[in-house]
Amino acid sequence: MAPVENQPPVVLFVCVSNKGKSRMAEAIMRAQVGDAIEVHSAGTDPAASGRNEESAAALAEIGVDMGDADPRGIDDGLLARADRVVLLGTDARLDDAEIPGIVARWLTVEPSHDGIEGEERMRLIRDDIASRTQALADELLA
Repeated sequence: MAPVENQPPVVLFVCVSNKGKSRMAEAIMRAQVGDAIEVHSAGTDPAASGRNEESAAALAEIGVDMGDADPRGIDDGLLARADRVVLLGTDARLDDAEIPGIVARWLTVEPSHDGIEGEERMRLIRDDIASRTQALADELLA
């Protein structure tokens, strides 16, 4: 699905809980591009409330605010108008037949597999996501 003329492209980041990675991607891309891209996030099985505080702290280190809104589920209207849907991790699942936009799956780094935990783990994940969101923004705004 191509962006509507004179309308910004729409990106939806999806993970399972919408507490960490998808919200990180949303906040980082919004900080990178402002209103040039309409950015959202959601979870396939959203948590009842809260956010991943380690994710929020890692973003705050680079001046990005993740916000404190409760996790959101998939909005069918938003899904229908998304130009790009990005599934983060291996567990988030959507029926691709129902998604008119381009779907990508990002298998972000997982430093815990190498014994890296806590703040350093979140910084590595943050930096990986930031690199990917910048590349996606460059592609969509070219």
